[in-house]
Amino acid sequence: MESAAFYLPDFFRYLKVEKNASPHTIVSYRTDIEHFFAFAAAKLGMNEVPLTAVTPILIRAYLANLKEEGYARRTIARKMAALRSFFRHLCRETVVAENPFATVRTPKLEKKLPVFLDPAEIDAILALPARDSLGRRDAAVLELLYATGMRVGELAGLAVRDVDLGEAYALVYGKGSKERVVPVGRKAIAALKLYLDLARPRLTAGAASHDTLFVNSRGGPLTDRSVRRVVDKYVTALAIAKNVSPHTIRHTFATHLLNNGADLRAVQELLGHVNLSTTQLYTHVTKERLKAVYGKAHPRA
Repeated sequence: MESAAFYLPDFFRYLKVEKNASPHTIVSYRTDIEHFFAFAAAKLGMNEVPLTAVTPILIRAYLANLKEEGYARRTIARKMAALRSFFRHLCRETVVAENPFATVRTPKLEKKLPVFLDPAEIDAILALPARDSLGRRDAAVLELLYATGMRVGELAGLAVRDVDLGEAYALVYGKGSKERVVPVGRKAIAALKLYLDLARPRLTAGAASHDTLFVNSRGGPLTDRSVRRVVDKYVTALAIAKNVSPHTIRHTFATHLLNNGADLRAVQELLGHVNLSTTQLYTHVTKERLKAVYGKAHPRA
């Protein structure tokens, strides 16, 4: 039987074409699968590891090694998921008869509640940007992140045509190139109008023409990393004692909606979650808040 390397190109084509996986996901899968087979080759003393050599005993040895190396549970679970998916594909293609990863348990993940900002904290951050061109851009970025809950990559990928200021909607391209339409609040619309009317023309003057909504100081498209820098800048200025990132604003968006009575399925649609269970994580946050309020307010709590 051929080694894993022989079947990997077909697996990556399957991920790209049939699963519509992003390039980042494919790179991640490749890294995790190759890491396992490098371990297996060293463990078994082989240059090329045949698929038949991958047994539950070898997999458990790999898990033990990952733990000894100090890998986080979440990283271990991700590596196992990639390998399980690869061997599931090999089973479908009748390359192997059984998936050796099916009988090996993935370590349980500790449930971490999402970090989010209080209304006063998010209001304070949104009030910080200056009224110059970059400040108006930053204000539009922050307002749009909080108004829609979109991921930083989704925001960086927006084109000018993707935002309808009149109808107050944005067309968002999510994971796996899935499209969704999200409403945009009036304050975010106002910030976007100021940015598009007063700031973007100045920032793009003299730069090569493009349709990306948010631009950097030289008029080029704003990258994911630059969006993170924008958020970091205002968090540092406000000195919030929390680990705040663009994803924290996404958590804040979802938590505030649920705290104010939004339907869970509606929030799922707005966030672009495939599974409702992913969105349900935020209900734990709201329950914690309810418990805290009850503890403070009830005389016999």
